[in-house]
Amino acid sequence: VEALQPMMVHWSGMLMILAVLSMALGNISAIAQTNIKRMLAYSSIAHIGFFLLGVLSGGLDGYSAAMFYIVIYVVMSLGALGMILMLSHEGYEADTLDAFRGLNQRSPWLAFMMLLLMFSMAGIPPTAGFYAKLSVLESIVVTGHIELAVIAVLLSLIGAYYYLRIVKLMYFDAPESHEPIRIQPDSGVLISFNG
Repeated sequence: VEALQPMMVHWSGMLMILAVLSMALGNISAIAQTNIKRMLAYSSIAHIGFFLLGVLSGGLDGYSAAMFYIVIYVVMSLGALGMILMLSHEGYEADTLDAFRGLNQRSPWLAFMMLLLMFSMAGIPPTAGFYAKLSVLESIVVTGHIELAVIAVLLSLIGAYYYLRIVKLMYFDAPESHEPIRIQPDSGVLISFNG
């Protein structure tokens, strides 16, 4: 962590540009996706931009905020990908946004778990993702980069759109099928832990 600390003045500008481009490209590209796996892949680019903001702060608080952010993001991503696996069955892969239409009518518990995961990825309080984003933003504001914090918040609003779109599909759209979803008890416990 401290190997390049004396040279921070040289690499911080590059990291600033990389973080902003990562957040912008990831969030804007994710909006156009109809495949949830691709949407999550593009959103991961945006999340790495947030992680880089923590590294950019250059202090122990920033590094710990960045690590906290990555841990929370990994848990939320595993939960979202696990949800895709649970909704998939032989001959059908639930990798499109349409697979989540009306999920609340078919399985209220799975819909609620996915809602928590999406809220957390979007950084909506009081989820863990909100506290992870807040800690990164605090670390960057303390170093005097208020403009970066404002840009990060604005780009996060774009991210909130495509996460909340999934919530809208689950709760407000009619399901493609009314067949109830059967899951293994251990899978339900695992997804509940991630939520």
